[in-house]
Amino acid sequence: MGKETKDIHILLAEDDSNLGFVVSDNLKANGYKVTLCQNGEIALKTFANENFDLCILDIMMPKKDGFVVAQTIRDINKEVPIILLTAKAMQIDKVKGFMLGIDDYITKPFDFQEFMLRIESILRRTKVLNQKVDKKVETYKIGTYTFDVKNQVLTHPKQENKLTIKETKILTFLCEHINDIAPRELILKNIWGSDDYFSGRSMDVFISKLRKYLAADNNIQISNIHGVGFKLEVNN
Repeated sequence: MGKETKDIHILLAEDDSNLGFVVSDNLKANGYKVTLCQNGEIALKTFANENFDLCILDIMMPKKDGFVVAQTIRDINKEVPIILLTAKAMQIDKVKGFMLGIDDYITKPFDFQEFMLRIESILRRTKVLNQKVDKKVETYKIGTYTFDVKNQVLTHPKQENKLTIKETKILTFLCEHINDIAPRELILKNIWGSDDYFSGRSMDVFISKLRKYLAADNNIQISNIHGVGFKLEVNN
């Protein structure tokens, strides 16, 4: 993964002291450095003062809940991976989490082996995406927009948007298939590592964001080809 496991620092926010200790202990046993916080307020202060490679946040926390913490972290850092933990299995919570830009969602109680595999998958995927972004030196011209892949910036004469890693990866994928269909399943497997329902809903949220970023040029649209994929169309 580039970094040794022992160099990976995880922020764990969990108000249940017993579960927090068990999760922290398991992560440390697997070689991770862990900082455990027992409420959302402490978690945010800690995040602001230290560097983390991954954040694992319980949703139902005192002071500030996991959604608020995730949103604030995402406002500060668009790239750090975030996992939400919850005892709820409600679909609306999952959709809300993905709309905030989280990377995964785990319902308690969970199997620790699966938990560790998900963490490894997210860290590996983030590393791969970072490598690909770093190696990309192309600048795409999309109508009146300029898309700087390396710096993850989409520029228009009237605005500039700093993109997240996922937004950058999706837009790069669409640019590579410009005026052609980018298969939905291929996008999901390349970026999310899965083409399940919740990954699909998460991708739809990101596509909606990209549409808003590109809305200043009426000659650009991202079309949804039902059941097949998406097409970035630029009418010159």
